[in-house]
Amino acid sequence: MTLRLTPAQAEALRRRAVAEGASMQDVARRAVDAYIRAHEPEVPIAMVIDAELDRFAGAVERLSRWQD
Repeated sequence: MTLRLTPAQAEALRRRAVAEGASMQDVARRAVDAYIRAHEPEVPIAMVIDAELDRFAGAVERLSRWQD
């Protein structure tokens, strides 16, 4: 893959890399990772609960019988 940047983008990336003591490639890779994480859809909590309920069924059962 080739990433084509404007001269201004390339210079800003170069300055950021120098400031961080990193390569331009590393800075760009981290920026792409951050972008992907920020734009991934969130998993609704109901789906997480459904997926994990079997795993914690015993604990849930014991908690339902717990008395203070």
